[in-house]
Amino acid sequence: MLTNAMPRYEPLSADALATIHAGWKRLGKEVGVQFDNEQALQLFRDAGQTVDDDGTVHFDPEFLLAQAAKAPSEFSMIARNRERDLVIGGDHMIFCAVQGPPFVRIGDERREGTYADYENLLRLVQMDPNLDTPGRNVLEPNDLPLDSRHLLRALSSIRLTDRVWAGEPSSGEAAADCLRMAEIVHGSDVMGGDTPVLFANCNVNSPLRFDARMLDGILNYGAAGQAIIITPFLLMGAMAPVSTPAALVQQTLESLAGVALVQLVRPGTPCVMGSFLSSTDMKTGSPAFGGPESAFGLYASGQIARDLNLPWRSGGGTLTSSPLPDYQAGYEAMNTLLSAFLAGANVCWQSAGWMEGGLVTSFEKFIADSEILDLLCHQFRKVEVTEADLAFDAHVEAGHGGHFFGTQHTLERFRDCFWRPTIASTENNDRWLKNGRMDHAGRAAVRWREVLVSYEQPPLDDAKEAELLDFVRRRVAENGDIVEALA
Repeated sequence: MLTNAMPRYEPLSADALATIHAGWKRLGKEVGVQFDNEQALQLFRDAGQTVDDDGTVHFDPEFLLAQAAKAPSEFSMIARNRERDLVIGGDHMIFCAVQGPPFVRIGDERREGTYADYENLLRLVQMDPNLDTPGRNVLEPNDLPLDSRHLLRALSSIRLTDRVWAGEPSSGEAAADCLRMAEIVHGSDVMGGDTPVLFANCNVNSPLRFDARMLDGILNYGAAGQAIIITPFLLMGAMAPVSTPAALVQQTLESLAGVALVQLVRPGTPCVMGSFLSSTDMKTGSPAFGGPESAFGLYASGQIARDLNLPWRSGGGTLTSSPLPDYQAGYEAMNTLLSAFLAGANVCWQSAGWMEGGLVTSFEKFIADSEILDLLCHQFRKVEVTEADLAFDAHVEAGHGGHFFGTQHTLERFRDCFWRPTIASTENNDRWLKNGRMDHAGRAAVRWREVLVSYEQPPLDDAKEAELLDFVRRRVAENGDIVEALA
């Protein structure tokens, strides 16, 4: 967990910010947001909002603002390893690896993800000091039965990492399973309390619609007091208008509508205002990432969230459209992640491994992104300047025209005075040729395997592990599934 001590980059003038606020208020009142769940609609009716026959809710803007004010501007989360507890909001930043890809790439091979791949990626998360959570699905394990997949994902997240993890939000039954597993690990008093142990990242079916499956997740996790991220999914030109200000208006309304529902379920439940705002290639219709419009969207999203006094999840991440861990992947990833830092994101999903527009988790890019993340975490830490840092005695020792390699100041600090990459190379050409002419992707391939070799599984109480296994085996059997990994 990082404390981002740098100034925030806020591009919106007071007038521009006021215009965006006026825009979402009008959109919410005149067009509204559709909810595909009768319980949610009844909650809004009872709260005095206008509900159409098709499930569209027309919002009083002051109601949305009042509901948002009930959510804490900062909250804590409990990890299995209490040294990995989190604080969400304020100047704090937390990071999560890529989420959701169905495919994996290892070197030149691109294929469907497996449970073994998934567990290896969890091991890489555990070994990364900057990744605070494995999230829910760093990769889809397509060799597991769909109805039971969330159970195995959660079990592995608990056993192979000691971080805060994220539950399955896409059905009420799956949410109940994840909540029960969290109870086994943390105790029943964590449900409905003030300090959550689980994330639930709930996506809006943009534009302006919450579907039944995600609403099941919102209602279940909200009632249990767990942290809910409300994330519109906006690709400008597809699920949002092509102008960035219009997309910001839509994103703000969709987020506030979800936060309002959570607060109706249980006032005070921690919520994070999510964003996923990028552009579309208008020649091909494909998603595009790392461009100036999405960077501006990140800066402005952070500014809007702070104005609303809500913690904010950035829309990336080390995002890229590239199918390979190449130069394009590097600059798109760096531009998106750096923008999240500059914008003051509190929660940064998709921070390692995302490739090919989110279709692929790449092992090489995972470890390369981890190096970018580590660089930026060092770059954005608070800087203290002391008299010793000025190194006056080193100047005296080196003298005019001398060098500083052998001065006492250097000898005392040379091991850790500069950030050191684990993948990037400073070899000269002769040394590079002698060492096999390896490019960045090749070095990344070596590095992630080295990290896996050094992995040590964090300890888990034997009784809790046994109870988790019994629960998962029972639920898998009730689903009518067979999973060899549980045999």
